[in-house]
Amino acid sequence: MDKIKPLPTYMVQRYHGWRATQYSENKAWYRRLAEEGQRPRAMIISCCDSRVQATQIFGADQGEFFIHRNIANLVPPFEPDGEPHGTSAALEYAVTALKVTHVVVLGHSHCGGVQGCLDMCSGKAPQLEDESSFVGRWMDILRPGYDKVKDMPEGPAQSEALEKQAILVSLENLLTFPFVKAARDAGDLALHGIWNDIGEGALYAFDPPSGEFLPV
Repeated sequence: MDKIKPLPTYMVQRYHGWRATQYSENKAWYRRLAEEGQRPRAMIISCCDSRVQATQIFGADQGEFFIHRNIANLVPPFEPDGEPHGTSAALEYAVTALKVTHVVVLGHSHCGGVQGCLDMCSGKAPQLEDESSFVGRWMDILRPGYDKVKDMPEGPAQSEALEKQAILVSLENLLTFPFVKAARDAGDLALHGIWNDIGEGALYAFDPPSGEFLPV
């Protein structure tokens, strides 16, 4: 632990700025959140990518969204094998304890994780095939999606198609969790898939009847 370093100066300065402004002006709200606990209306499953900020996109306040982030916003299938499962644990807590009424899978353009899956599955990234690669084994979740786009010409259109497949694969896997399916079937939970075009600031929502992602 003696190797742990202090926070960078810029982070310390920004913290003091936040505490002197936003926190100072909203003390009652923050104390209410602390004392009464969280009551988020939705769970957002998004990518770790620093360019994608769900709270900014939707203008959300603290306490409004329960957010889980991972590489390529993937949801693995239900697998109760007694091993640690971070995404599955977050999902279980959101649905069974917090009783969220919406679960939103938020994908995005220019996703590095999805590109890694494309490279791995097409033989261009053999290092990701190694059993020791955490990224590679995580991106195995997306292999069914790759099978649906592998015959497309390489390029931006194929990448975007696989980014959207990451959302669809995750939506399918969500329903393998018994507590998610039960809540959905009871009308207590709705599932949503959206894709964010970072450069254009645009959102596209999956429309089941058409099978397409339509502008929001």
